[in-house]
Order: sequence, then C-alpha cells, then structure tokens
Amino acid sequence: MKFIDEARIEVVGGKGGNGAASFRREKYVPFGGPDGGDGGRGGSIYAVADENINTLVEYRFVKRYQAEHGERGGSADCYGKGGEDIELRMPVGTQVIDMDTEEVVADLTQHGQRILVARGGKGGMGNLHFKSSTNRAPRQCTPGEEGEKRMLRLELKVLADVGLLGMPNAGKSTLIRAVSAAKPKVADYPFTTLHPNLGVVRLNDAQSFVIADIPGLIEGAAEGAGLGHRFLKHLSRTGLLLHVVDLAPFDPEVDPVHEAQAIVEELRKYDEALHDKPRWLVLNKLDMLSDDERQQKIDAFIDAFGWPRDVADDRDGFDMQARRVFTISALTGEGTRQLTRAIMDYLEVARAADRAAAAQAAEAAAPAPRSNLIQPANGVDD
Repeated sequence: MKFIDEARIEVVGGKGGNGAASFRREKYVPFGGPDGGDGGRGGSIYAVADENINTLVEYRFVKRYQAEHGERGGSADCYGKGGEDIELRMPVGTQVIDMDTEEVVADLTQHGQRILVARGGKGGMGNLHFKSSTNRAPRQCTPGEEGEKRMLRLELKVLADVGLLGMPNAGKSTLIRAVSAAKPKVADYPFTTLHPNLGVVRLNDAQSFVIADIPGLIEGAAEGAGLGHRFLKHLSRTGLLLHVVDLAPFDPEVDPVHEAQAIVEELRKYDEALHDKPRWLVLNKLDMLSDDERQQKIDAFIDAFGWPRDVADDRDGFDMQARRVFTISALTGEGTRQLTRAIMDYLEVARAADRAAAAQAAEAAAPAPRSNLIQPANGVDD
C-alpha cells in the first residue's frame, strides 16, 4: 500500500429535522390542542484513532463526508429520528486541522481516541412548545439547523521515541535493520527510502522503544529540495534525534562535516523547536576505515564540527542535555548495542520525568479537601 501522510477532505454535519405543527384530532377529546413534535438532530462526524491503520490513503479517494439528516417531527407528540453519526478512522498520530482557521481540531495520539470534527444541526421545535394560556392553538414551528461544514487537512505524524536523520546513504536504513525487526529497503543509491519506516528496538522483555527512519535530507530541503522536507514533520513527536553521519563517503570530494552542518541548518530553517530537540551524533561506517585511520577520522570530524565530547553514562546523574557522540558500523553491528543501551537509559529518565510532571500537574489541578469542622458564624471560637 502506498504511504500517504497528507489529505484534504470536506466534512458536513447532517441538517436537523424540521419541527411539526399539528393538532390532536381524536373523538371524545375536545380542544385537543397542539401535538407537533421536534425534529431529530442531524448526524455528527467524529475522527477516531485506530492503531490498525497506518496511512491516509483512503482519504485521497473519498473527499467529502456528509452525515445523515435528522427526520421531521410528527404528530401525536412524536419526535423525528436523529441522523446516524459517521466515524472517520485514522492512524494514530494524525492531526486534523481546519483549513480556514488553521485550528488543530483533533490530535489523535492514542488508540480509540474519538473527537468531534463536524457537529450535526439541532432539530427544529414543534408547535407543542409554543402553546400558552393566551395562544392555545399555535401554528408556529421552527426549521432544523444546518450541520457544521468544514474543510480539513489531515497530517499524519508518526509516533516514535527516536528519529533518525541524515543525508541519503548515511546508513539510516541499515541502522534500523541492525537494531530492530524492521526491514526497510537498502541500496547503494540516493533516496532508497521513499517513506518513513518504524522499527521496535527491544532490549529485553521489559525495555523497548520505537525508532523512525525518514528519507534522507539534502541541502535546501527546507525550501523543497529532495524528499526529506515532506517528512520532517514525522520527527516533531520524537523525544530524541540521532544524526547519522557517513564517516567514509565513496566520493572523496564529499566533506562529511559540511554535510552534517547542512543538515543542522535545514532543521533550523524548518522548525526551531525541532532544531532544539536533544540530538546525538552517530558516526557510521567504521567498517570502511582501517584501524589506523579510524580514531584520526573521528577526532578530525568532532573538532571540525565543533561538537562537545560529553559522556553521561551514570543513570543516577544522567545529563539530558549532553551532546553525545557514538561511533558505529550499522553493517556489522559494531557499537550498536552501546548506542541502544544509552538510548534506553535516556528514555527511561525522560519518561520518569514526564510521569512526575503529569502527577504534579494532576495534584495541582485537584480541588483542595474541604474541612469537616463547622466554623462559628462570627468567626470566633466559643
């Protein structure tokens, strides 16, 4: 199935049914009075997160969704039937944005989440509601309201703990194959990866995280060059970025330092918040270097790139802002175990901090307990 991460649709809530104006016409019931019922409400449209869906391809073919109208009210105080609601099932990670106001209508981050995106109209009132002591035979009734109409833009942002970024052929797909069960296509030409790939890295039965690989970036990506600019949004939900660098490019005229700096600049141009995310350097393709030149290449790159040589392995004093450097060979697996262990340590500290912050926020929002003691009316103890 083709990976589709953007779509535009129109949603229209159902129109409410009209109210009825009728009167009782029964034998032995003189002065029966009004008995017109209300119209039924129009159907509404909901966006529902479904973890069994991973693309928005369905919404490329069907562009308009109209909920059912409510039925007209009837006589004998009968209310009209309400219109059926519509549920639009979307992948977890989808944002629903109103194209007119740019308001985020829904952000579907959990399976089963259900959010209203287009409300159905209310049903009209029957003449039953208009009777009074001075108006015993009202003929008024009101029409049903129109349903809400919206043009929506759907944007899928994959949910992952860690995101890989780098130039084409830096070895990102090889790395995700080495550390997870994902099997993205790997080849020796640029733009082998054409859509994001997700892999689950499982260290043991109790520890795992999700890693995302997006198509490679090139200089000018923020202005639309290459493929990666379309997929940078998929890194916005990640907690940690791994900047994968090809330390041994085939072309001797290619400067790894310049390419790495270009990637950082593209992140800054695209989104300052993405640029400011925690980011680690992963120097790849050690297998292409001899033992004699490995350390020399590593030291030269770090010095030219201006990256601090921070090391923070102590989990009790884990520095969340440390700019760490890892040297690996994704092809042979060298160094990948140390990398995944460090990522897991980082994520566990981050998750614990998130849980503590959530508990603190919930505690602050909770109402203060009320005292059971009764205070004297004059405020003075007897």
